[in-house]
Amino acid sequence: QVQLVESGGGSVQAGGSLRLSCAVFGYTTSSYCMGWFRRAPGKEREGVASIYTGTGSTAYADSVKGRFTISHDNAKNTLYLQMNSLKPEDTAIYYCALDWAGCGRWYMSDRYNYWGQGTQVTVSS
Repeated sequence: QVQLVESGGGSVQAGGSLRLSCAVFGYTTSSYCMGWFRRAPGKEREGVASIYTGTGSTAYADSVKGRFTISHDNAKNTLYLQMNSLKPEDTAIYYCALDWAGCGRWYMSDRYNYWGQGTQVTVSS
């Protein structure tokens, strides 16, 4: 049905930038919720940001607000996460996810229908 393919992870120095991509294949509607989550070693998975493609409405975790920007390119069927001013605490495996419903309580990871394979982001101090 739906496949999410992530790219763009890597290593960067603190204060640097990185752009993650998540290509969406096989979706059947143009309006859905997409989110970015991350999991650091020894910590629970946490929501980073979300976007509802029908309206462009976005939401961010307080820890990344002002530094990260989530966007969706409808023409390319691709989700992005632009990460600026990266900090060592941003180091984690980042996952993109898709939910056919709206983005209410977007930070609840169990509600999403599809997940990407994850991409490693490492920020050195």
